Amino acid sequence: MADHPSLLFVGGGLASARAAVALRAEGFAGRIHIVGEEAHAPYDRPPLSKQMLAASADAESCLLHPLSFYTDQRIELRTGARVVAVEPEAKRVWLADGEEVAYDRLLLATGSRPRRLAIAGDDLAGVHYLRTLADCLAIRPLLAPDASVVIVGGGYIGLEVAASARQRGCRVHVLESQDGLMKRAVPPAIGRFFEQLHGANGVDIQLGVTIRAFAGESRLTGVVLDDGGTLGADLVIVGVGIIPNVEIAEEAGLAIDNGVVVDEFGRTSDPDIFAAGDLTNHPNAVLGRRIRLESWQNAQNQGIAAARAMIGQAKPYAEAPWFWSDQYDVNLQMVGLPERWDSLLFRGDPDSHRFTAFCLADGCLAGAIAINNPRDIATARRLIEQRRPVDAASLVDESRPLRQLLSG
Repeated sequence: MADHPSLLFVGGGLASARAAVALRAEGFAGRIHIVGEEAHAPYDRPPLSKQMLAASADAESCLLHPLSFYTDQRIELRTGARVVAVEPEAKRVWLADGEEVAYDRLLLATGSRPRRLAIAGDDLAGVHYLRTLADCLAIRPLLAPDASVVIVGGGYIGLEVAASARQRGCRVHVLESQDGLMKRAVPPAIGRFFEQLHGANGVDIQLGVTIRAFAGESRLTGVVLDDGGTLGADLVIVGVGIIPNVEIAEEAGLAIDNGVVVDEFGRTSDPDIFAAGDLTNHPNAVLGRRIRLESWQNAQNQGIAAARAMIGQAKPYAEAPWFWSDQYDVNLQMVGLPERWDSLLFRGDPDSHRFTAFCLADGCLAGAIAINNPRDIATARRLIEQRRPVDAASLVDESRPLRQLLSG
C-alpha cells in the first residue's frame, strides 16, 4: 500500500464530508473520493424539518460547503452515483452504471432511509416521507395556509414538521400510535410538556391511534383510522423511524447486527473497511454498551474518528450522545441515552418554558434534558462521563451553580 492510501467514502452526507475535510486540515495528502447517491453536494439535515420547511432558509444555506471548496481541497466529489456492490477481496466498489472504483481503504457512510407504512394508499400523491433535501423541496410548497396536514408519528421529526407547518398557517393533526409523544426518546413528563406546547399552538394531537389506510383514488383525500373514521387531509407526512442502509455491507460479508458492527475506531469485520453514522452498531465506553445512534453529532464525530483510524491515527470514539430539537420558541437539548432511571429530578419549574430534567440511575446521572436552558448541557455531559454518584439535592438547587458538582 502506498504511503498515502487512496480513501473512498461511500455516502455523500455529513459523515463523509466532515471526515474528508478533517483529514485535509490535518495534512493528509492522499486521494479522497466521495461517492454520493443524492444529486446535491453534502448538506446538513437538521434544517430540513425546521428552517427549510418554515421557509426561513433556502437549499443553498443547507450545504456544508460550495462545490468549489471540494475542488480546492482536492476532494473528488461525485454526486448522483449509487454504489451497488462492494468487493472486499478486490478492494473495489461497483456503481449502478457499471463503473468500478478502487480503494485502499473504504468508509461506508450510507446513512438510513425512512421506515415506510405498509398500508393501502401509501403510494398516493400527497403522501410524503421527509429524509432528503429533495423530499423537503417537494413538501415545502404544499404547506399552504389552511391546508390540512396530517403527520403520522409523534417523534422528533414529526413534531418539528408540525411546528413548521403551523408557522406556515396549516391546520395540523399529529397521529401517534403510542400513548405519549417522543416516547422512545424522552421521559413521559417531557412528552407531556410537548403535547401541551403543540396543543397551545393549535395542533390536534391524537394518541394511541392506528392508521388503517390512506384514502383517495390517485391523490390523497384522507386518513382512515382504526376505528373506521376518516380524517380529511390535503397532505400526509410520515415520520415513524428509519432503517439503516446496510444492504451493500451485508452483501459484502461484513458483520451485521442492528447495523454494521464496528469497533471503537469505526473498523468493521474487514480491516480495510470502516463505517460511520446512522448505520453503525458501535461500542460506547461512556454508556458501557453497544448502541446505534441516529444523530447529527454521531454522524459527524464518528466519521472524523473513523477517517483518522483509516490513516493510522486511531483514537477510540466515545462520547455521551447529544441531541437537539427546535419547536416554536422551544429548544430541547438532551445528553445521554438512559435505558432506565430511578428518579426524574427538575432544576427549574417544569411548568415553565425553561428548566432541566435529570435522569438518575443508581445515584449517577444517566441523562439530562434541557428546555431553553442549554448552558446546563455541557456540565451534564461531564457528569455523565464521570459515572460517579451526584448529590440529588445539589442537582436541583438553582442557587448553586451546576458546575460545582464536577468537583464533588
